[in-house]
Amino acid sequence: MKKSTSNPASDKTRSIRFEMSMAFLLTMIGTFALCLVINLLFMEQFYVQNKREAIIEAYRSISTAIRNGDITSDEFDIEITRICERYNIEMIVLDADSKTVKASASNAEMLTKILWENMINPTGGDYFIENKTVLDMGDDYTLQLDEDRTTGRQYLEMWGVVGSGNLVLVRSTMESIKDNVMISNTFMAYVGIMAVVTGSVLILYISKKFTDPIKRLYLISDEMKKLNFEAKYVDDGTSHNEIDVLGENMNELSETLESTIKELKNANVALKRDIARKEEVDEMRKEFLANVSHELKTPIALIQGYAEGLKEGINDDEESRNFYCEVIMDEASKMNIMVKKLLTLNQLEFGNEKANMERFDIVDMVSNYLKSAELLAQKKDVTVKFDDYSPIFVWGDEFKIEEVLQNYYSNALNHIDGERIIEVKLQKKENTVRVSVFNTGKPIPEESIGHIWDKFYKVDKARTREYGGSGVGLSIVRAIMEGMHQDYGVINYDNGVEFYFELETK
Repeated sequence: MKKSTSNPASDKTRSIRFEMSMAFLLTMIGTFALCLVINLLFMEQFYVQNKREAIIEAYRSISTAIRNGDITSDEFDIEITRICERYNIEMIVLDADSKTVKASASNAEMLTKILWENMINPTGGDYFIENKTVLDMGDDYTLQLDEDRTTGRQYLEMWGVVGSGNLVLVRSTMESIKDNVMISNTFMAYVGIMAVVTGSVLILYISKKFTDPIKRLYLISDEMKKLNFEAKYVDDGTSHNEIDVLGENMNELSETLESTIKELKNANVALKRDIARKEEVDEMRKEFLANVSHELKTPIALIQGYAEGLKEGINDDEESRNFYCEVIMDEASKMNIMVKKLLTLNQLEFGNEKANMERFDIVDMVSNYLKSAELLAQKKDVTVKFDDYSPIFVWGDEFKIEEVLQNYYSNALNHIDGERIIEVKLQKKENTVRVSVFNTGKPIPEESIGHIWDKFYKVDKARTREYGGSGVGLSIVRAIMEGMHQDYGVINYDNGVEFYFELETK
């Protein structure tokens, strides 16, 4: 089944920013819609009630002023003017002789006519008489809703007889109330639309400020799920709230998980390495036993055969007995050398012998070894070439490096042919020096190049047996050089073979 590579946030979840913005927007739109509905249903009643209270206040102020006898005072004029202008009220006061005492408008005659019509045709109770509806009635006043038959306008009126026969009329048009309600609702609708638009922008901005840290935390958790612990939460520094604390905790969790997983991986690698090492050791032990058994079989058989011959007295002459003894001693010596080399190789491969790194003169070491091996070269009629070099100091285990040189040199002596020349060279590089041992003779077959470093591998078994080779010398070279992490190898030429190894100079 193919694994999906799409973003899990887009497939399974909606953006928290979208949900937060929609929640705020719907709440704001719902609030404004509710306010608009309340305005449409109840604002006109509120205005009417407010206007009614204003007319009652104006009527009572006039009534109080008439009873107190200060209706003509400046204070009363100021008070009644304030009320009339504030609430758009018209008023008129007549004395007992129907003369105008106070009037708030220029149409005093029309107000007088309306007042007298109400006096002549009074209404009673909360019911309709022609175009009038009585809303409230007292001993000295009547509050009613009146409709002008000519214009169709409705007025809220309060009239009555106050004091010593003074007639009072206070009224206000209802049309202004309806206009105010309509204007208020229209204005509120515009304000609501503007508020929704402005609020949407602000909500998107504010929600982004709130949701960006959450989004960063989500992305970090998504990376942590993929075992990528490089992503870290970074506090923008504008505030330090619970989200920032959560981000810091996730950073610590990420570091802890990374450290724990690293430890587990290292432990797993070490375990695999130990298992592989154990398997390798088992294979090496099996191979070692098989090879040793094979290599020791021939000399043991020879020793046993010649020893039995001596015991049975096959040859009684002293010369034959000496020959038998020399064969036995020679095979025993070869076995001894091979066992020593095998022990050395075993210690190197199992890491029991650590390299003792020191600084020494490689030129001096090579010169001393070649002098000690002059007799071997003379016996085989070999010409050894080694130029004069200035001292070259290198880092390595001098004893083991001499053993490497000895294996290369003895290998060259045993495979010498043609011009019978061995040439030892030192080649300086930037930070290393290459030591090479070249001998004339036949090149190593290409199919054998990759195996000559293996234990007990012999290119020419007959020749190896002739000079008593064990097949472990180059294996010792490999173990020593790899133990010091240095390069080594072999190069074929038309007229011979060159073995080399390298050492660090710094």
